[in-house]
Amino acid sequence: MDAIELIEGRRSVRKFKNEKVDRKVMKDIISVSRWAPSWGNFQVARYTIIDDDETIQKLATDGVNGFVYNINTLKEAKGVAVLSFVKGKSGKLEGDDYATSKANVWEVFDAGIACQTFCLAAHAKGVGTCVMGVISDVSVAEIINLPEEETVAALIVYGYEEGATAPTKRKEVDEILRFI
Repeated sequence: MDAIELIEGRRSVRKFKNEKVDRKVMKDIISVSRWAPSWGNFQVARYTIIDDDETIQKLATDGVNGFVYNINTLKEAKGVAVLSFVKGKSGKLEGDDYATSKANVWEVFDAGIACQTFCLAAHAKGVGTCVMGVISDVSVAEIINLPEEETVAALIVYGYEEGATAPTKRKEVDEILRFI
C-alpha cells in the first residue's frame, strides 16, 4: 500500500471483532509511530497500550465525561491506546521561554502529528482506529497512573474492524484551497 492509498483508505472504526490485537503488532505500530516529527525532535509523544478489559471498562465509566457514543464504543473495545505527551518541551528552543506565540499549545500540535502517525501505522498493519476527543484527561491519567510530567492528549480505540467502514464525503479541493 503506498502513502496515498494509506491516507485515503484510513477510516475512523468503531465496530471491532471480538479479538485482541497481539502485543507484538502493537509494538510494531509504536515502532513506526515513533518516527512522527516533533518540535526540536523532542519526541514528546508517549503511548500507553491497554488491553485489560477491566481498565477499558473503567475508562468507559469514568474517562469520557459520560459521552454515550464513546461509552458504547469502549464497552465493546478490546484495545485502547492512551496518547500522552511530555509537558514543557514543545515550542521551546533553549531555556524556559517559548519560541512561538502558541506557547505550550504546540505540545498539542505535536500530539496531533503523533496521533495521525499512529492511526496510519495501525491501518498499514490491518488495525482499525478511532480517536476519541470527548474525554476527561484528568480521570484518564488517574486510571492509568500516568507520570506527572505527562498530559493525556487522546484515547485511540483500536482493533480488527468488524465489517467495512464506508468513506465519508469530502469537500472539494476548491473549497479548502487558496493560492496567493
